[in-house]
Parts: sequence; C-alpha cells; structure tokens
Amino acid sequence: MDRRSFIKHASIGGLGAAAASALAAPAIAQTNPKVTWRLTSSFPKSLDTIYGGAEVLSKYVSEATDGNFQIQVFAAGEIVPGLQAADAAAAGTVEACHTVAYYYWGKDPTWALGAAVPFALNARGMNAWHYHGGGIDLFNEFLGTQGLVGYPGGNTGVQMGGWFRKDIKTVADMKGLKMRVGGFAGKVMERLGVVPQQLAGGDIYPALEKGTIDAAEWVGPYDDEKLGFYKVAPYYYYPGWWEGGPTVHAMFNKAAFDGLPKAYQSLLRTACQATDANMLQKYDYLNPSAIKRLVAAGAKLSPFSPEILSACFDESNKVYAEMEASNAPFKKIWESIKAFRAEYFLNAQIAEYNYDTFMMIQQRNGKI
Repeated sequence: MDRRSFIKHASIGGLGAAAASALAAPAIAQTNPKVTWRLTSSFPKSLDTIYGGAEVLSKYVSEATDGNFQIQVFAAGEIVPGLQAADAAAAGTVEACHTVAYYYWGKDPTWALGAAVPFALNARGMNAWHYHGGGIDLFNEFLGTQGLVGYPGGNTGVQMGGWFRKDIKTVADMKGLKMRVGGFAGKVMERLGVVPQQLAGGDIYPALEKGTIDAAEWVGPYDDEKLGFYKVAPYYYYPGWWEGGPTVHAMFNKAAFDGLPKAYQSLLRTACQATDANMLQKYDYLNPSAIKRLVAAGAKLSPFSPEILSACFDESNKVYAEMEASNAPFKKIWESIKAFRAEYFLNAQIAEYNYDTFMMIQQRNGKI
C-alpha cells in the first residue's frame, strides 16, 4: 500500500472510530434528563386492550428516549381505585393517569365532553374534533382548572349497549332497572326510570351475579367476553348510544407536565396520539371474532328498539339544554361538538355509509 493510500485509509478509520465513540449514545439520551413517572390506570390488567394502552404509551416514550423517560404503569387498585385515577394525578400522588373523563361527571358534567356523551360523535368524528376541531385545546382549558393536562390516549369505537338479565323491549321495561352505567348516560336513563350505578370494571361481574344490579354496560365484545358478563346476563343490546366514540385520556399533573423539557412534552403528545390510534385499531381487529364467540356461547344479541332510542335521544336533548343554561364551560365545549356533529354526519352518509352498507349486504349474502 503506497503512502498516500495508507494515510487516506488511516484517516477514514480514525474518523470512523471517533464518530462511533461520539455516537455511542443517542443524541436524545445525552441532552435530556432521566425522568421517572408513575401512572395509575382506571382499568384492570386483564383488559389488555384498554389497560394495555398505558403500557403502549410507556413503551413508546421509553424507546424514544433510550430509557431516559420511564413511565411506570399501575393497574386500578394498586395505588388508588380506578375511579380515582384523575384525582390522584391532579393531587400529585402520581404524575399521570390513564382514564375516561366521564368517570368524573359527578364533579362537573364538563368532564364527560372530552370522552363521550349521548348521541354525539363516533370514534372518527371524535378524533377529527379533538385533533382538528380544537377539541384538545378546549378540553385542556377545562382540565387546567383541575390541575391537569390531557391528550387522547385511546378509543374503543362505538360501544355496545350492555348486558341485561331480562329482555328489554320498551321504555316501560326499563323502569326500576338497576344498571351499571356511567356519566351522562346515567342521568338520561334516570329520567326513564333506570337506577344508575357507578362501578369500576372489576366490580361489575359479581354485582350482576348476585343480582345487586340488573344490567351493566362496559365496552364491547372483546372486553365484555373477558369479563364474562354473558354467563350471568345473557341479553346483549346495541348500540351504546351514550358512547359513539369514547376517548380514553392520558392525563398528566399540570405542574409535572409543565416542568418537563419541551422535547419531552412534545414526545408525550406524539406518543399519546400513537396510543390513541393503536387502541382503536386493536379493538377493530379483535371485536369481530369476539362477537361470534359470544353468540355461540349463548349471548342473545338484540338492537335497542326505535322506541327506546327515540326516548333516550329526546331526554338527552333536554339534559343538554339544562346544562347549557347553567354551566358555561359545558356550553362552550358542547357548542363546538354540536356544530361539528351537524357537518360530520351530513358528510358521513354519502360515501362511507353507502360503501359500508353495500359491503355489509354482500357479507350477509355470503359473498365475502
């Protein structure tokens, strides 16, 4: 090897070694601090879809920071009960929670608007409103008064109407029914004679089994199958008109979030959006096979009657009118959702509705 060639190769090798040494640790690991947070979930570990959303979020954040930003996930009951997750994050007991905002309806009905309210938007509509209709900012304006910052961190898609111990065909059949149903829906059903009950997911089965409650709604086929409701309440109704597209939120203690480096704040927003998409995709993949198994196991699948849906729709609108008249934060957010809802369903009935309907007919005719 001549001198010129030797110097050329030696220089490249030296530079390569130096570069390798400089790049041994990812740039983000060199410039961002180590942070360890705790997150409390509102859900039991057995529900790999909805509880799993927090684990997905934790994984994304850890991988993107080479392990520098760790979020430790705790199931409902390990730190606080599931329905106290947001309270724990707001108080600073933990830095974060993964929950559904309508669980806190009792404190202020405005909470429910960030998640789902009766006869509002489906999952695609909610995501469109959150990400492009100002929904995230509007809801964070409210959450800021609660000491929190929140971002969509999951969606189940339109939920089922729940499991009933007896057949429900008319509004009269609902009178006196003790039903596990949360948030706004409970207030609407109460006007039709239902006695709403607020129970965490893990408490529903024993309450149904003992007859403490007569009916319960949870999520949809995949999760409901895991919780075994079909064994004690065989009548399975749809749709869950109160949850057309319920958003699951990742909420963060506001002081803790504001104290993060800007890069970490941006990463949390991005990881939440990825988690949001991942959960809905997982439900869409798992629910079809689950509903077939449930029916095979004895679930009696039925739609709510037009009479029941119409009565619930009318009562929902009366409750909305009352809330708008008495609660300014509620009115501000609800008016935004209402305005988009009118446009969304106008458009949805054109291409999407007709395509889906045609394909469903082909499926029923055994052609696909």
